Amino acid sequence: MAATVHPLGTKREPSLDALMSLVASDMNGVNAVILERMQSKVALIPELAGHLIAGGGKRMRPMLTLACANLLGYPGTRHHKLAAAVEFIHTATLLHDDVVDGSGMRRGKRTANLIWGNPASVLVGDFLFSRAFELMVEDGSLRVLRILSHASAVIAEGEVEQLTAQRRIDTGEDQYLAIIGAKTAALFAAACRVAPVVAEASEDEELALESYGKNLGIAFQLTDDVIDYASDAATMGKGVGDDFRDGKMTLPVILAYARGNDPDRKFWQAAITGERVTDADLAHAIKLMRSTDALADTVEHARRYGRRAIDALAVFPASKAKAALIEAVEFAIARAY
Repeated sequence: MAATVHPLGTKREPSLDALMSLVASDMNGVNAVILERMQSKVALIPELAGHLIAGGGKRMRPMLTLACANLLGYPGTRHHKLAAAVEFIHTATLLHDDVVDGSGMRRGKRTANLIWGNPASVLVGDFLFSRAFELMVEDGSLRVLRILSHASAVIAEGEVEQLTAQRRIDTGEDQYLAIIGAKTAALFAAACRVAPVVAEASEDEELALESYGKNLGIAFQLTDDVIDYASDAATMGKGVGDDFRDGKMTLPVILAYARGNDPDRKFWQAAITGERVTDADLAHAIKLMRSTDALADTVEHARRYGRRAIDALAVFPASKAKAALIEAVEFAIARAY
């Protein structure tokens, strides 16, 4: 596909305001479902789940489900439960990720695993996954169930693949793109694809929105890779350089390692295996990334996937929903600046 540039047409910074305004009414319905279904007679479950669910996340994935339904002119409310299921899946993966990574910060707050411990975080994550599947079954569509259940499996595969690639300096660009295509983009794609199923749209429209979501998800994750090295804790909502200290082979590391000279490559080998993880080492890593254009080229990769996402919307006529979905792509990439 020949990607084209789609400027917003204004000088203002791209944001999610248009998307949030578009789906505000529907989002009230989704939030009601989330609040109802996160309840349990076991008090720790809503307490721990609420810590993350009410913790300031943008809820971008469920908003995409709602916006895609709006794009298709869907008048019903089935997508409310499905958007809630998408958010539960996402929240469950975050709870599990923080345990796996040993994270202490999420969205600028202490992580649930730090407050309540790893066992409780894993089990409440399992509870939210179960709630998500209850909502899918209640919808009654086998196609919806197939899309979201498959996405859940793919996400888990991506997380395991990332774990096996951790601290492995020989991880290549293709392997990493496959990992983020699974662990991040799969849920973006599924969140967008269920809307045309509910709206009984054409197969072309269904595939177009799946492509939009997948490419947006990859662009979103690539931008996160950059932010981890080029931002601060207040912006990122977690510790700066967490990926570096965890030995994660993200694209900026892969590019900087491939382009470095022998001393640079020896530094990266030591850093990724956990031998060079001080603040000074992080500063040196960022210096190497800048000198090799690894950060700039990762942003360019994100732009390329962003253009693919926007091009996927070409089958739809101009509308407020389409404009909001386009700006969501612009926002995902602009976060790197």
